[in-house]
Amino acid sequence: MTAIIGSLLLILVLFLGSGVWVGLSLMGTGITMVTIFRDIPIDKLLPQYFFNILTTSELVALPLFVIMGEFLFRTNLSRSLFNGLAPWMGLLPGRLLHVNVVACSIFAAISGSSAATTQVVGRISLTELLRRGYSRDIAIGSLAGAGTLGFLIPPSTVMIIYGVLAEESVLRLFTAGFLPGVLLAVLFMGMIMLRTTINRDLIPESERQLRNASWAVRFAALKELAPVVFLILAVLGSMYGGFATPSEAAAVGVFGAILVAGSQGGLNLQAFRDVALSSMQTCSMIGLIIVGATVLGNITSFLGIAEFLAEYVAELQLTPFMLIVALTAVYLVLGCFLEGFSMIVTTLPVVLPLVTAAGFDKVWFGIFLVIVVELAQITPPVGFNLFVIQGVTGDGIGYITRVTMPFVALMLAFIAFLALFPEFVLWLPNLLFGA
Repeated sequence: MTAIIGSLLLILVLFLGSGVWVGLSLMGTGITMVTIFRDIPIDKLLPQYFFNILTTSELVALPLFVIMGEFLFRTNLSRSLFNGLAPWMGLLPGRLLHVNVVACSIFAAISGSSAATTQVVGRISLTELLRRGYSRDIAIGSLAGAGTLGFLIPPSTVMIIYGVLAEESVLRLFTAGFLPGVLLAVLFMGMIMLRTTINRDLIPESERQLRNASWAVRFAALKELAPVVFLILAVLGSMYGGFATPSEAAAVGVFGAILVAGSQGGLNLQAFRDVALSSMQTCSMIGLIIVGATVLGNITSFLGIAEFLAEYVAELQLTPFMLIVALTAVYLVLGCFLEGFSMIVTTLPVVLPLVTAAGFDKVWFGIFLVIVVELAQITPPVGFNLFVIQGVTGDGIGYITRVTMPFVALMLAFIAFLALFPEFVLWLPNLLFGA
């Protein structure tokens, strides 16, 4: 079995290292392994794998959420968010720095994408914060950290993929991500408050008067949030109100995004063409990766790799907490070389049996994986959100990484909290849907 596992890793590294697309690398590794070690008619099994995974009903929501995000990317929603939140955030220590966190949290609830959240919010909030004289370090760091909430706060494209591959309810995953997402946003805001209280120079003197804004101004600003509230109620309200499945809610979200874009003058034939092409490219890439991961996952089962590793871990007699610590370390290393989505589909076929054998719930592990993927988004050299921020600010990756590290440390502490208290993740889905 050692020879089989070693061969799998070697072949996968060779495929990835040669620049082959991730989906084709996963599929090619599986086909090569089964050709070498088993006499299985893989040519007959491949069409069956393709059909089964690509016709999964839960997967319908994915392209719809991608389309919704593409439409929202072409609106003035980020400016509306900033204008609506700024007068209220002036009440808190840290002032407008909190707009980064709150705006990212709100946009995450309607986009499902971490990179889109970072880019859309960063285009307005980061530019405005730097123009007003806020500390560059904490402005960029807080945006990098808060931008990752796009994967955790439902709806989430990563949760949809995990739900399909792990054969778990997407709606339960969405529900489980809500409380951790809110708590992590609160922790980010707490860090901003703490740092700006200790070092008052992080906020310009002129901004310290924002607390004096009248209540009339604050309530008048709320009208700027109307498009966002409309979309949140349309997507999440239809799901949790029992009116729509996640796929149907995604369709409602697309319709709502078209209405918002149209009301803000962002729709024309060129915009529809750009949305169609960009969505097709994104969905094709994701679909190929999902198929490749499914092929590799099934073939690892044929080869007995998952069972062998589960028995090996059982012999090590690691406590469940130590297993999570070990997996966190492994994923942090992988995050330096793979983007988060590829990290999940590459490792899930092997890792999922280990954590379920250790007694962890699949819904809880899905939330753990999402947070680890968030960390991968802001760890070099393949931290995608770091490149998004670099495109907005023009700063070097080394500098952006350094100012982001306090928020990385906070997320690691948050993972430890969830490992020690898994019931925090499972309480809401168990309350709504039963244990």
